[in-house]
Amino acid sequence: MNQKIILLVEDNPDDEELTIRTLKKNNISNPIVVAHDGAEALDYFFGKGAYADRDLNEMPVLTMLDIKMPKVSGLEVLKQIRANETTRLLPIVILTSSDEEEDIMKSYELGVNSYVRKPVNFPQFQSAIRQLAVYWLLLNEVPDNINPSF
Repeated sequence: MNQKIILLVEDNPDDEELTIRTLKKNNISNPIVVAHDGAEALDYFFGKGAYADRDLNEMPVLTMLDIKMPKVSGLEVLKQIRANETTRLLPIVILTSSDEEEDIMKSYELGVNSYVRKPVNFPQFQSAIRQLAVYWLLLNEVPDNINPSF
């Protein structure tokens, strides 16, 4: 059975917990997979390492990707996702604390679908996550051929 998976790529345990809690509080029942660094995210997308046995027909319907991460940066993850025929059209949202113009420009040059700066204020953070989920999971439409799990 295909599931509409959310992939959260986040190295900060507090932001991870707040994001998951906010999604659940807003009745988002999709399975959430967490990758704690860019290397783990790439393993997930391409079925390597700890994810070697996962079904590659079930890709995330939404990936929330931090930029500043250990091992492999979010921008490098985005670059590799967009370079691969199987993953190049998947919805990717940069969710980061960086407001550097260079990060924003590079993200869009690499094909990100959206760039969202994490609000510092907890209620605003919750609102941003809720709005992201509603838009990408309920309102946004994608062609059937992007991913078999859609």
